[in-house]
Amino acid sequence: MERLAERQPEQIAKGLLPASDCQRTPSALPEHKWCTMCTKFNRSCLSGLAVVMLCILAMGEQFKQAKSPLLLHKPFIVVWNAPTEQCRLRYKIDLDLSVFDIVANTNETLSGSNVTIFYHTHLGYYPYFTDHGYPINGGVPQNESLTKHLNKAKSDFDTYIPFKNFQGLGVIDWENWRPQWDRNWGSKAIYRNKSIDLVKKHHPHWSEAKVRQAAKEEFENAGRGFMNNTVLLAQHMRPNGLWGYYLFPDCYNYDYKEHPDTYTGRCPDIESARNDLLLWLWKASSALFPSIYLDYILKSSPNALKFVHHRVNEAMRVASMAKNEYAIPVFVYSRPFYSYTFHVLSEADLINTIGESAALGAAGVVLWGSIQYASSPESCNTVKKYIDGPLGHYVINVTAAAKLCSKVLCKKNGRCIRRNEDSAAYLHLDPRDFKIHTRAAGKSPRFFVSGKPAEESIRVMKKRFVCQCYQGWTGIARDSKLMAEAVSADEATAAGFYHLFEKN
Repeated sequence: MERLAERQPEQIAKGLLPASDCQRTPSALPEHKWCTMCTKFNRSCLSGLAVVMLCILAMGEQFKQAKSPLLLHKPFIVVWNAPTEQCRLRYKIDLDLSVFDIVANTNETLSGSNVTIFYHTHLGYYPYFTDHGYPINGGVPQNESLTKHLNKAKSDFDTYIPFKNFQGLGVIDWENWRPQWDRNWGSKAIYRNKSIDLVKKHHPHWSEAKVRQAAKEEFENAGRGFMNNTVLLAQHMRPNGLWGYYLFPDCYNYDYKEHPDTYTGRCPDIESARNDLLLWLWKASSALFPSIYLDYILKSSPNALKFVHHRVNEAMRVASMAKNEYAIPVFVYSRPFYSYTFHVLSEADLINTIGESAALGAAGVVLWGSIQYASSPESCNTVKKYIDGPLGHYVINVTAAAKLCSKVLCKKNGRCIRRNEDSAAYLHLDPRDFKIHTRAAGKSPRFFVSGKPAEESIRVMKKRFVCQCYQGWTGIARDSKLMAEAVSADEATAAGFYHLFEKN
């Protein structure tokens, strides 16, 4: 597998600290970036020199604390979000997803206690135009009552999630228009054109420039009102769920078809800047749901890795800016098949999607599928064969490795993230130390892992990964001569993160 080109400057401090652990954060300590202030250690403040030294050591490896995982002691999960219940009910083909640590709803439906997805036709009075240009609910957000929409949305939340203690993923899938005027291009330009028509109707004597500016402001203000208030209502009604919008944030790095030989995968600077302007949406969300669906043209190619890497990385960047106290969780939407096909992902692309997401610090991957998966016995058997084979084995490999790394590096109080985001380090079990076993059909658990990590495997893990502690936990760095000289304390506490420096 081709490594991504190195982008970060050589890190300053190496060979300084051995592995350290996530410890409970003292209530007196701040939970944000500690190198910008005087942090209390044993009732005394760090000297200015100590703060400077700690900041230097932190360069390139600074993380906010992470939201605690959806499932206890499972830092990375894989969620099944496909309506495959007919495989069992109609064709008597049991996919048995639970053995792979795939979190599925009862009967593997799209709506349930673990994950619920709301399409634009099932939540409130979402305004949009049909493919034939017919307006539904006013067509554009400024042409529909927000109050009316929210009242209907409240009823829909009660209908589709009747349990008040919902603790799963709440995904709102609104893709007809984007809340930023400049991002409504192509087929979405109708939302700009109709907004302009509305202003012209009320102000026929205004100049084109004035009309366009007014249309932009009206559209963006109304769009923000719909999206912001809907997700806030969801969190108010089901506060224990993790709520956000599918495909937000986007990276807009789709130029692999036009320029495959020079494709970098990077998000255009203008799109990252536009994502920054959506801070109001990130602050209102409690989770992010970016998408990494792979086109078949990307199969097993370096461009597949570039495409995924930068999309997930952008989501992780946005997640860290959403809240002051912690980074919100990122659940990456993927597919077990290439987009618009029934061809399963290659083993290389399982690494490029699930593996890359885990290594970059995502809280999980959501495997989305359509009703095609359960449309016939042949389809069901294709899905089952893939789950029983490459997909299932890779899922248990990565989830087990993520738990192992969390235990070794974080004492189960954080998740592991690549030290260098552009490296080829993955959370994989070392086949020399571990073995994945398969039991006979009908016996539970169907798959299990045996073995223990060798000292060399742990050393490599510590060299390649750092720990992002969960909210309420902090890293303790020990046994550093430099730290002992710079800080007059038994333990140097760094709120929200700690470092596993390599020994040269």
